Order: sequence, then structure tokens, then C-alpha cells
Amino acid sequence: MSRVEIGLWQLEARAKRCVEALRKNGFDAAFYPGAESVRTRVLAECEKAGSIGFGGSLSVRELGIFEALEGKGKTLLDHGRVPPEQKAAARIGQLTCDLFLTGTNAVTLDGCLVNLDMIGNRINAMAFGPGKTVVVAGGQKVVADVSEAIRRIKATAAPRNAKRLQLSTPCVSSGFCQDCDSPQRICRVYSIIERKPAHSDISVLLCGEPMGL
Repeated sequence: MSRVEIGLWQLEARAKRCVEALRKNGFDAAFYPGAESVRTRVLAECEKAGSIGFGGSLSVRELGIFEALEGKGKTLLDHGRVPPEQKAAARIGQLTCDLFLTGTNAVTLDGCLVNLDMIGNRINAMAFGPGKTVVVAGGQKVVADVSEAIRRIKATAAPRNAKRLQLSTPCVSSGFCQDCDSPQRICRVYSIIERKPAHSDISVLLCGEPMGL
């Protein structure tokens, strides 16, 4: 086996184990071998929804879901695609939309979702508001436990997202978390979902390929 094949084998093995744990924790969870099969599932979920919120996930963005739905008569709520004065309204709409599409920074082997949540909107939208939430995650985001998930956020997700958002934080310069005091610091709020919240409908789709950051 090549280096790439061995790496994908490990991602698949971890993701499949994680799916079992997520199901025990009450989530609808499924494994998909590649991004295209994830995209097919997400678009099928979109067919049932009139209003769809996008949580700023690069994993979801890479699937081209927004572009595939444009012009099809659906209300698309993506705060990353509207002018600054419309962002608040888009985020509020995400709390009550029919379907909310988002990613996660880490998923633990015992079935917890762990996120860097810059303004607290993602945890609210995932757990309490929408008719249904679909969480998409690449296999590289499966970690052993919550402690490792926090380390992954600080070491990987936060610096890369700060760079993506063109922020002027110390981690953008160094590539490492500096536990900074920057006014643009994005690692301010962390959300941990250990079990599917009551009265919520959350599906977690784990991919055997890397997706997002």
C-alpha cells in the first residue's frame, strides 16, 4: 500500500468507529467513503427543505451545495455571502431554518462533537433551532477525546481559520496558537455536545477522506 492508501485506511477505520459511538449517543450518523457521496446525501436532505442555513463550514463549502441550490426557489442563509449589515439577520435566520448545514472541528471516538464557536451561534443553531441539522466532517477530524479535540482546535483549526479569514492574529504569523490577547482572537468560545440534545434532529456525516480544516 502507498502512503496515501495507508492514511486513508486509518481515516476510514477511525471514522467508522466514531459513527458507532455517535449512534450510541443518539445521533443519526453515517460513514461515506468520499466527498462525492457526502454531497449526494446533503443534496438529498436539501430537497426536503425550503430554508437552508450555512454555518460557515469550509467542508460544506467544498461540496458546492450553495451553488447547486441557487435559483431553485429555496431561501439560502449564508452569513459569509452577504454584506456586513445583513450578517446578523442571516445568523438569526439560521436558528429557525428548516435545515442547517455545518461542519465540526473535531469528533471524538466516544461520539462528542467539539467546536470552536466564535460567537456562540453554531451551538445554538445545531442544538436548538432548525428543523434538522446536518454536520459534515472529514476523517482527519476524528480524535481520541475532548482534550485532544481542544488541542486540535488550538493547533490546527484556529490558526488555519484565522488565516482563511485574513485576520491579524499572532497565530497567522507563527502558525501556532499563542494564547493571545488579540482583539481578533477567534478561539473564545468552545462547544461540546456529548449527546444529541432533546427535541433536536442532528445527522453527522463522516467522510473517509479529509475535508475542510
